[in-house]
Amino acid sequence: MGDFNQAVILDSIRRSEEGLSRVELAASAGLAAQTVSNICRRLLDNGLIVEAGKETSGPGKPRTILRLNPRGMYAVGLHIDPSRTSYALLDAVGTVVFSQEEPTDLLSCPADAVAAMGATVRRIIAESGVDEQRIAGVGVATPGPLDAAHGTVVDPPHMTGWTRVPLRDILQESTGLPVVIEKDVTAGAVAELWAGGADSTADFVYVYVGTGIGAGLVLNDEVVRGSSGNVGEIGHIIADPDGPPCDCGRRGCVKVTCMPETIVAQAREVGALPAADKLSPKPLAEDLEALAHAAAAGNPAAVEVLAQSARRMAGVVSVLTNLLDVERVVFGGPFWPALAASHLAQIPPLLAQLSVTTCVHSVEVVGTIASSGEEAFGAACLVMEKTFNPTAAQLLLDAKP
Repeated sequence: MGDFNQAVILDSIRRSEEGLSRVELAASAGLAAQTVSNICRRLLDNGLIVEAGKETSGPGKPRTILRLNPRGMYAVGLHIDPSRTSYALLDAVGTVVFSQEEPTDLLSCPADAVAAMGATVRRIIAESGVDEQRIAGVGVATPGPLDAAHGTVVDPPHMTGWTRVPLRDILQESTGLPVVIEKDVTAGAVAELWAGGADSTADFVYVYVGTGIGAGLVLNDEVVRGSSGNVGEIGHIIADPDGPPCDCGRRGCVKVTCMPETIVAQAREVGALPAADKLSPKPLAEDLEALAHAAAAGNPAAVEVLAQSARRMAGVVSVLTNLLDVERVVFGGPFWPALAASHLAQIPPLLAQLSVTTCVHSVEVVGTIASSGEEAFGAACLVMEKTFNPTAAQLLLDAKP
């Protein structure tokens, strides 16, 4: 029970913006005052929490307020997308201390590329000046599918040659730190929970828009990972029955209608974007941003391309919300900012029409609140979740002799 109770206390303190006293912690956690006092003393000694002044409320002596110590723990995040790789160093309260991004190396041997990522993590830690003893670990968000038990990437789309790459082992060896690996959609959902605080919605779908598109799921404040850690593969939900053929044998799947590269290709076909320069191609992110700017400037072809994308995405999301009965849909990922304006304007009313629970409750559609532009934030939050969030697994582990 010890690790679980400590996680409960840490999570309660984290979720309170103003901090909590020992009395308030005992009441909220349902633990004995002495148990809370012992846990808090241990956390204070380890530098994970600090005493932040006293507060008087009614008779009796003032209560000492406890808050997380921002410098008590740090986590490194590594987000791998087929187009770009990003890094972030977070403190204990989720502030991004350092970040950078670079094109993903898909030309080198995957093992060498991952080892180079590990070297970058080492450099970031060294340049930050953070005490390495305070680094809790490295969180990695990567496209699936994953073999979670062995920490390997199996065969992600758009990453040719990355077949059963032992990401976790390579990074642990090259960084000397514990490594946690999850799918990018799961990391996004964890980040949304982490950034949302006490008032965050307990049930939501997180739609990840990167080079690929997937969905993370949170139910009752718990991230759902699936039996093998590969929840959220939505590439073969049909978005347009009249759409182009998919390699699965059907037509109009997400994989061939909603991907950013598909949207850009459609924009070129209708003249909303110029033809691609084969000698000097632009990054996909730049093309998508150019399309968004053209639509904002009133280009009718660009407006229609994005409107069609929003209609298709609304249909896909309605399948998820009707099946899962969630209260919120959160969009995020590296290519989401370019789509945000058009999709947030068009998807909510479309989803309301397609929702079977409209007469019972609405479904809110929002963009992510988790450090916009810092996809590695979600990866680092995987380490924070492992440290701060109480889970049933901790109870099972504590029960073992």
